[in-house]
Amino acid sequence: MILQTGLRTDIPAFYSRWFANRLQAGFVCVRNPYNPVSVTRYTLSPDAVDLIGFCTKNPAPMFPYMDLIAPYGQYWFVTITPYGKDIEPNVPEKEYAVT
Repeated sequence: MILQTGLRTDIPAFYSRWFANRLQAGFVCVRNPYNPVSVTRYTLSPDAVDLIGFCTKNPAPMFPYMDLIAPYGQYWFVTITPYGKDIEPNVPEKEYAVT
């Protein structure tokens, strides 16, 4: 299974602790956005998850959890935009993001 994060929200930037807790618990429950009554429980063990895809504008909050995600295949898609703090106050400076 491929676990794609960041399609609904920037999980690495804003919910890294929650995501780490879900990995430690070994599962996550996901509500169907088209049928709110329908909730699916997904297993998050390294045996079930082949790859975790991270889409983010700020990967730094996930850095403390790198040992936790090490057993998983992973790719990181980090978006860098030309906007300043007036538009994106929670995004790190471009110079920091590219290093």
